[in-house]
Amino acid sequence: MPEKPNQVAALNPTDQVTSRYINPKTDFAFKHFFGKESHKDLLIGFLNGIFKGRKIIVDLEYNQVTHQGISKEDRKNIFDLNCTGNKGERFIVEMQQAKRSFFKDRMIYYTSNLIYQQGISVNSDWNYELPEVYLVAIMDFSFDDTHPDQYEHDVRLMDVHTHAEFYKKLGYIFIEMPKFKKVETELVTNEDGWLFSLRYMNTLKEIPLSLRDKEEFIKLFNIAEVSNLDPDEMKAYQASLKIARDNYSHDETIKREKAFEIAAELKKNEVSFEIIAAATGLTLNEIDEL
Repeated sequence: MPEKPNQVAALNPTDQVTSRYINPKTDFAFKHFFGKESHKDLLIGFLNGIFKGRKIIVDLEYNQVTHQGISKEDRKNIFDLNCTGNKGERFIVEMQQAKRSFFKDRMIYYTSNLIYQQGISVNSDWNYELPEVYLVAIMDFSFDDTHPDQYEHDVRLMDVHTHAEFYKKLGYIFIEMPKFKKVETELVTNEDGWLFSLRYMNTLKEIPLSLRDKEEFIKLFNIAEVSNLDPDEMKAYQASLKIARDNYSHDETIKREKAFEIAAELKKNEVSFEIIAAATGLTLNEIDEL
């Protein structure tokens, strides 16, 4: 069967730079797309797409912030931006590559720390009025306790009895990218366009047809084209890919070790090799040699 135009393949951080567009799941891509003043319109477009009209952002200011207490290992897998909207709203935008312990706790900690900082160096008569604070987490993994078809979670403080929103100035949007499975012909909203691009960009041969008349996506794919990177950008991208490959290799090694541990325990309990293979992903030969 001939290959379909713009066919999407699975992403693999171990791939070499042979694609037309850069891998959107690297530190370089996240900063290249969203972290530059000249590309600020892309971050605004992304956030407006995610908020679906609940928030209309017309301008942003980048802030310098460091998440205190984060380990070196975590910093390999978390790319973040901290911004202030034109109405004083504070936005934390995260790209999280790998699942880590207490992920939800960490997201709560980040926003709590940001809220706490609002009370530092203020006048003694401060009345505790706070800005709106939102965290958007783009996750390259899925939660363990959510529906397999639900890729987006809009989390707010709510009265559990009335289901009414209790506090309107704090919110979290979590996007489980592996669950976003719309194909190119199903892209309707700007959010669809952004999530499709961020998941599949480096597997595409050209900008999707449905995005070609939208200025922000024309710009996105133009700056994402590998041939348009200058020498310094290419060097930074290559370094970012190496980190992604190293992290991928490390995580795969841990998964394999865990699979062998589980398989050995199941084999000890005389579970059939077929069931062990289905549960761990190991081959029958690998199980037999344990």
